[in-house]
Amino acid sequence: MSELKLTSPAFADGEPIPEEYGYTEQNVNPPLSIAGVPTESESLALIVDDPDAKEPAGKIWDHWVVWNIDPDRTEIPSAWAPADAVEGTNDYGEVGYGGPNPPDRRHTYQFELYALDSRLDLQPESTKAALEDAMEDHVIAQTTLTGTATP
Repeated sequence: MSELKLTSPAFADGEPIPEEYGYTEQNVNPPLSIAGVPTESESLALIVDDPDAKEPAGKIWDHWVVWNIDPDRTEIPSAWAPADAVEGTNDYGEVGYGGPNPPDRRHTYQFELYALDSRLDLQPESTKAALEDAMEDHVIAQTTLTGTATP
């Protein structure tokens, strides 16, 4: 069985996310590639957050939450407007993707992909906390891609 992987043709793991994907630029998600989804997966979920925001914002900043992604999907295109998945509310108070916008220094952004054994019955526009609660006991594989951004 292959291992769940998330990569991006726009940046390598641990490398800078191109500025065009930033909140004050084009504010569109970078393209993502998915591989190694376990065959028993019923859906995928994606969380993008900034753990380095704890000091300036007082919490981990949530940039994007998406669930009920088709497990057969191998690509998430840039500027994706999912018709076959559900987006939640980010910490900008918006539904959908909110790009990097570090206020003080270089921040690391986590793109966390989860393979789940079920589809989630979760209201559209839900938050990361609600998604994490709904995913509990349903995660069968997970992986993380990281990128960085500076002010």
